[in-house]
Parts: sequence; structure tokens; C-alpha cells
Amino acid sequence: MDEARWIGTTLAAARPQALAALLRYFRDLDLAEEAFQEACLRALRSWPQNGPPRDAAAWLILVGRNVALDSVRRRARQTDLPPEDALSDTDDAEAEIAERIDGSHYRDDVLRLLFICCHPDLPATQQIALALRIVSGLSVRQIARAFLVTEAAMEQRITRAKARIGKAQANGTGVPFEAPGAVERAERLGAVAAMIYLVFNEGYSAAGDTSGAREPLCEEAIRLARLLLRLFPAEPEIMGLAALMLLQHARAGARFGADGAVILLDHQDRQLWNAAMIAEGLALLDKAVRHRQPGPYQVQAAIAALHARAPTPEDTDWAQIDLLYGMLEIMQPSPVVTLNRAVAVAKLRGPQAALAMVEPLGDTLSGYFHYHGLRGALLMQLGRAREAREGFMTAIGLASTAAEADHIRIHLDGMDKG
Repeated sequence: MDEARWIGTTLAAARPQALAALLRYFRDLDLAEEAFQEACLRALRSWPQNGPPRDAAAWLILVGRNVALDSVRRRARQTDLPPEDALSDTDDAEAEIAERIDGSHYRDDVLRLLFICCHPDLPATQQIALALRIVSGLSVRQIARAFLVTEAAMEQRITRAKARIGKAQANGTGVPFEAPGAVERAERLGAVAAMIYLVFNEGYSAAGDTSGAREPLCEEAIRLARLLLRLFPAEPEIMGLAALMLLQHARAGARFGADGAVILLDHQDRQLWNAAMIAEGLALLDKAVRHRQPGPYQVQAAIAALHARAPTPEDTDWAQIDLLYGMLEIMQPSPVVTLNRAVAVAKLRGPQAALAMVEPLGDTLSGYFHYHGLRGALLMQLGRAREAREGFMTAIGLASTAAEADHIRIHLDGMDKG
């Protein structure tokens, strides 16, 4: 690994720990982020000459804390210096940091940072943007490209998120800076997991995005899930979340053709699936199942595992997939879950049985691309060409990418030739 790459990898890995600790000291997202960025610049100048420190996160926290203190003192020339306890909720910890960061502080700091990004007052889009900027360190340009908006719009979104958090803190209604207790962890862990999965889906749903702007979101979501697993190593739903994303992302190399065209699961070259990623996902799922505390992420991971374990499409255990979707409908009722279950039903009992499940979802999913695509395919199998064509045309109008629209047009072309 070359010098620039190992430094970049080290800084990225240390970011959540270092930034979270600086936030604990200064209780200000902007100040903590500025201090961390300056510490990174100093690392880029120092580490190539002096070699990497024994503990990169401790080094960055120490340097960042000194930078931020200097900044606060400069501001004090115009304003009164705040009391020391407003700057930090710890004693002078520089010596302790230089030796080794306390493990419990690290756990609480990173968890607090994730909780702040998942503030309940923030819309989901702002939660994702803030987490990608603060926790993951993606640039505003990268996040804007991933969400298909301008840099100015994304900058405003992140600024508004920070402002809402700051206002909530000022009003005493925000996420507390003290170490989160057991009750808060239980209440907020689900929100953090949901945010991570939303990040993953932003990348996973980028069907045929030949720019590659959104694909890194999948890797980043998996990295965040692994981080969450370090904080909650015995939490089966976090294992399930990580397993689900690994098993889904393992198919990335086979999901699209060279021209960005969608390749459905039954037609994918399974030799292109990432075997190491599948093995990691299956191991995590097996470990989660042993806890006997099933949850939605574990069930979805179990469905993905059945696909991953099937050597060929014909070997897929659709009966078990149907049962798992039935469990998921009970745990997390959703018309999208029922729509996905209909695919398994079509494999088991034919298109008429699946269509009977799909039709009642029309009002709820009238604006959903996949509803009209599946309904059209089922109608086509039943020989109801006119209705199938109408469904496919509606799906094309709702397609979010050219690849999705092109995939539906293939069905229409096949009907015309038939």
C-alpha cells in the first residue's frame, strides 16, 4: 500500500473515534469537525517524515483538542472565555489520551455521535447526509453526487441539520452529550441501524449508475455496520443488519451488464458473486440466529442467505423464502414486503396466485416502479397482453433510471415479437 493510501485509510478509520471525542470535549459539531480536519492536515505533514503514531486516533484527538483550544482562545479576544467545564466534561486528559484512549469513552463517544446524526427532529434525508459528512467524512461534493442534487443544495441540507441539532441543544431538548444510558441505547439503536440501512439502499438502488457515484455508499454503510458491531458485539439485529448488507452487496459484480443494463437474480453469473463477502455474511447470520431473538434484519438476511446458498436459480428454496416473508409481514407489515413475497408465491404456485396478492396493493403502491413492473410481468405470463402492456408503460413512466426503463422495454419488445 503506498504512502498516500495508508494515511488516507488510517485517517478514515480513526475519524469516528477522534471526531466523537472532540465533540465530547467541545460540544460543538462545527468546532469538532474543524479541529479534526486541521489535525488531519498536520498528520499529512508529519506522518510521512516521522512514521505513523502508535495510536492514530489518540494522536488526532490530542492535536485536534489543542487546535480547538487555540481557536477558542482566539475568539476570547472578542468575547469572554467560557468556563472550563463548558469546554470539556473531563479533567485535563491529554496525558491519558496520549497513552491510550479509554475503551468505554470510545464506545460512548462514537455511539453519541451516531445518535446525534440520528436526531429524531431530523428528516431521514438529513440524517443520512449528516452521517455521511460527520461520521464517514465524505465530501459535500461526493454526497451531492450520490443524492443527485447540487453541492449548494446538499450544503444547505447539512447546514440545516446542524442548525436544528444546535437549536435543540440550546433548548435542552437535544441528544445529551453525557454517555447514553441503557434505556436511550435501546430506544435509539433502531434509528441508527435504520439510518445505516438507508445509506446502503441509496447505493444499492442506483440501478445501472455508470458514474459510480453511489456505489461507495454500500461500502460505507457496511463499514458503519461493522463499527456498530464493535459497539454492540452481542446484538443479534446488528449482526443481521451487517449480514443482510454483505449478502446483498456480494452480488454487486453481477447485477448489471457492461452497459449498465439490469440483470435479474435468475440470470446473474453466480461466479461473479463475492465469495468472501458471502461467507462473512453467512457467519454473522448464523451467529445472530443462535441468540434466538429474531428481528426484521435477521429475517431479511435469512432470505438473502437462501439465494446466496443456491448454486443455481433452480436450487433456490422458494418455499422457505415464502415462509420468511410471511414472518416479515408480521414483524414489519408493509405493502413492499407483500410485493416481494408475491415473487416467491409466483415461483411456488404460479402467476395467478401471485397476482391475487399484488392487485390489492394498487392504491398504496400506485407510484411504485416495482409494483407495476411485477404486475405487468405476471399479467404477461397469464396471457393478458393489453393489461400487461399498460402496466409496463406505467412502470417506464415511474423508472428512476434509464436502466430500469430499458429493462421494462425488453419485456415490451418481447411481447411485440411474440
